[in-house]
Amino acid sequence: MSAALTFTAPPPGLDPLVDFSLDKIDGADGLYALQANKNASLRLFVLDAAVYLPAYQPAVPSANTEALDLPASGPLTFLVVANPGEGGTTVNLMAPILVNLATGQCTQVILDRGEWPVQAELADYAGQKTDVGPAR
Repeated sequence: MSAALTFTAPPPGLDPLVDFSLDKIDGADGLYALQANKNASLRLFVLDAAVYLPAYQPAVPSANTEALDLPASGPLTFLVVANPGEGGTTVNLMAPILVNLATGQCTQVILDRGEWPVQAELADYAGQKTDVGPAR
């Protein structure tokens, strides 16, 4: 998947930016670079949760999805911000990006504080746990 994405509101900390490109990283299925169109130096790595965290399906209030004009049925597409580091990769499960692949509209949702970790070790959630759930 490579696409032009438009956020319904600027992602937290990136105001006023709303237009981004989502580009596949060669050789890594489900890993993408999310780059601001007006600031080429601003790039985030995001993972397709369906590939890396298949059980990750947090409850998202309908108020957060209405602007995306999502189909009434079918799964949501979640991207999570990944932070690679020397000790491993962490992912932000508290603030997923919901994407309408048909329109390119997306929104970053901030889930209830404490239910999902901001810095979850990817290795703890990807393939090693069969039931991804809220942080304890």
